[in-house]
Amino acid sequence: MTIPFLDLKAINLAQQDDIEAAMRRVLHSGWYVLGKEVDAFEKAYAAYCGTRHAIGVANGLDAIFLILKAYGIGPGDEVIVPSNTYIATWLAASHCGATPVPVEPVEGTYNLDPARVAAAITPRTRAIIPVHLYGQSADMDPLMALAREHNLKVIEDGAQAHGALYHGRKVGSLGHAAAFSFYPGKNLGALGDGGAITTDDDDLAQKLRTLRNYGSQKKYHNEVPGFNSRLDELQAAVLSVKLTTLDQFNQKRREIAAIYLRELDGIPGLVLPQVAEWAESAWHLFVIRHPQRDLLAQQLAAAGVGTVIHYPLPPHLQPAYAELGYHAGQFPIAEIIHDEVLSLPMGPTMTAADAAEVVSAVRAACL
Repeated sequence: MTIPFLDLKAINLAQQDDIEAAMRRVLHSGWYVLGKEVDAFEKAYAAYCGTRHAIGVANGLDAIFLILKAYGIGPGDEVIVPSNTYIATWLAASHCGATPVPVEPVEGTYNLDPARVAAAITPRTRAIIPVHLYGQSADMDPLMALAREHNLKVIEDGAQAHGALYHGRKVGSLGHAAAFSFYPGKNLGALGDGGAITTDDDDLAQKLRTLRNYGSQKKYHNEVPGFNSRLDELQAAVLSVKLTTLDQFNQKRREIAAIYLRELDGIPGLVLPQVAEWAESAWHLFVIRHPQRDLLAQQLAAAGVGTVIHYPLPPHLQPAYAELGYHAGQFPIAEIIHDEVLSLPMGPTMTAADAAEVVSAVRAACL
């Protein structure tokens, strides 16, 4: 049996009729940018996250970038980011002219360590970007307390955590603003690129709607030098359909994760993900660690099990950030995580039998 890492085709075909109806609705509307579909999705997603506003944008990177721009963060400013994350989190700060300041995670949960964040704050720090990595919320209460103490903004990177909970509250409603990606492989994925920002800040929401649309609220009247970063009508219509099953699909992911956690426990050398007692993960990814990760991945591939490495190289060692002068050994927790992580198959169309096949293959490779 072959178990793909993620079967996007099966996920989308599960709602084929409703998705195709939504796409036809857009086609026949004659209006394809910033229309009724975007407005409807924004309202629905804000309600889902428990915020007053959702602002659709072109992708997740733009979502973080535009929040930083709207807050006036730029050259001379520092933005605290995780040392272990996808590079987009860092890029958003860099594209604003700010300096990304990496901070190590709590190794068990892979999310920002508030104690280390506190030690990294300087007079130049303007914002903290906690990433809810792999689908589990970062520990937000102590980060928000730090923000209040030092007058900082907290911008959630929720790209991997649609529907995740922190003390019963939805990711996206925990910071001053939150950025989401709707890349097709996400828990809430479009049929192309897409993103959104959620916030309760009325003034920020107005600035973001202006910035995403060439700096304009009224056509051909440009108030500020803005950008072209708009969620299109077609993707918004598809996302509205898929939002209706997000919680149901997340529950299926939790059921697969529960099988993995139970059946893979105790295997020598294998480190399983830890879930904090205050978190309910959306299980975007099920990430294990093993000191012989590459060999394990090869053995699983030979057994027909698809895996992916999220991510093979931490941002501070990427060529894109060579100018910051970081070297191997400076962020040892991030480096060992990136050296050892391996994502097992995870998705809402997986069955218990699929999970059992994965477990069998992992056991055969490790024992």
